[in-house]
Amino acid sequence: MPDLTILIPLLIVVIYLLSSIKILAEYERGVIFRLGRVLPQPKGPGVILVFAPIDRIVRISLRIEAMEVPAQDVITRDNVTVKVNAVVYFRVVDPTKAVLEVSNFLYATSQVSQTTLRSALGEVELDELLSQREKLNLRLQTVLDAHTGPWGVKVTVVEVKQVDLPEQMIRAIGRQAEAERDRRAKIIHAEGEYMAAEKLAMAAELIQKQPAALTLRYLQTLVEIGSDKNTTVVFPLPIDIFSSLAGAIDHLAGKKPPEKKLEG
Repeated sequence: MPDLTILIPLLIVVIYLLSSIKILAEYERGVIFRLGRVLPQPKGPGVILVFAPIDRIVRISLRIEAMEVPAQDVITRDNVTVKVNAVVYFRVVDPTKAVLEVSNFLYATSQVSQTTLRSALGEVELDELLSQREKLNLRLQTVLDAHTGPWGVKVTVVEVKQVDLPEQMIRAIGRQAEAERDRRAKIIHAEGEYMAAEKLAMAAELIQKQPAALTLRYLQTLVEIGSDKNTTVVFPLPIDIFSSLAGAIDHLAGKKPPEKKLEG
């Protein structure tokens, strides 16, 4: 029989070696603390050895994290109170800094995102907040990345999701939009009238040079009216005819003999 004094220590060593084997996924890195001091380079992915209790491992995921920023009360530069929420996408680029520089990088990133959202959006006006989302998103990303960079965290995208306005402000914006549409409609109508007047002036000038064109236009109008099978026929008369008739009547009235006065 084998000697138990040799077999038992050998079995303990085998079990210890097996328990020291750690497997890290492709997206994971292991920050190793050996006797309390961190190793220069994180380990992984794949199979690594962690000799407890000398070594201690902290697993860090390198995948992009999506974190929703709760709705924040923001007072814009033009003194309008709104509720704004956003979503932040970030990832760890330096696992060693993410462990050494901050106790909980997820919580720290969440808190700095909330404060940055309130402070950055408080410096803009309401119209800019509603219409220039891309510019504000880029600004928020730059500010957040400056805060989280020393922690080994890279902020990739910041998106403002929703802006909740007070009911009174929604009605005011609706009235403003309606007034703006009325203004545009009046301008377009005035421009159309101006262009129509220009075309009519050009047509009148052309007809004045060629009077026969006016007669052709009358005939064309009659053809258009007759094609609809209407029972009423409207024949347009030029205004010059009425002017000529009025002149003739005045001329005849001027040639009447004077009335004789009766002598008493």
